[in-house]
Parts: sequence; C-alpha cells; structure tokens
Amino acid sequence: MAVHTGNIECKTEGNGDTVDLTADAARVVEESGFESGVLTLFVSGSTAALTTIEFEPGAVSDFARLLEEVAPRDREYRHHLRWGDDNGHAHVRAALVGPDLTVPFVDRKLTLGTWQQIILCDFDTRPRTRRIVAQVVGV
Repeated sequence: MAVHTGNIECKTEGNGDTVDLTADAARVVEESGFESGVLTLFVSGSTAALTTIEFEPGAVSDFARLLEEVAPRDREYRHHLRWGDDNGHAHVRAALVGPDLTVPFVDRKLTLGTWQQIILCDFDTRPRTRRIVAQVVGV
C-alpha cells in the first residue's frame, strides 16, 4: 500500500452553500495512479462539512431545511456570547454532519451510487475559500 495526498480548493458563498466535489475527488484518485483503494476527504475548518447526497435542488433544499430545524440560525448560541460572532449554528451543523468522508474506489473509479455525489456544505455566515485534504491509500 502507498499514500498519495492531494488538495481540493473551492470558493463558497457561505450560509449553507453546497458544492459538488465529485469530479474533484475523482481527479485526485486518477492522479494517484492507484487502481484500487480508499479515498479520504477532510475539510479544514469548524464551520464546513462533507457528506454525500443526490446533488439536485430538491434534495439539497430538503437537507438545508432539516438542518435549519435541528440547528436554527436565529437561536441563541453561547458561542455568540463568548466571541461576539453570528455563526454558532454553523459550528453545530458542521459538527453534526462531520468534517470527513471515506469512499472506496475500484479500477480508478469511485464506488458511489448512480445518484450519489460528494458534497461540501459551508455553514459559515460569509463567503470562504475552503481547503479539502484528499488522501488516497491504494495499490
């Protein structure tokens, strides 16, 4: 087994912006030169998260609505009191969804389902440039 490390960078609008990273992830696997193995993605920062979804407007909207119900933007967060910011909900949402994702690949192809894409969710209250570390372990 060997390891290849790559990076994915994307600009977001914040406020729940959701970005499809599937093509970028596939590119990192291809660049690794490995035939099979595992891709692990990790987003640096505590107000963004990674997951999979069918990347279409309805599913993305449903996901955003659910997160608004679970961690509403207008709720009082102690984070706001301590730091004077307005992004307590972003930290909670990112913690719930998680900063990492692992996807196996075979024959240099991610083993995602037909309607499954890899997404970055940026929950912060402002635009950001997000850096995702992509590590490929394979043969």
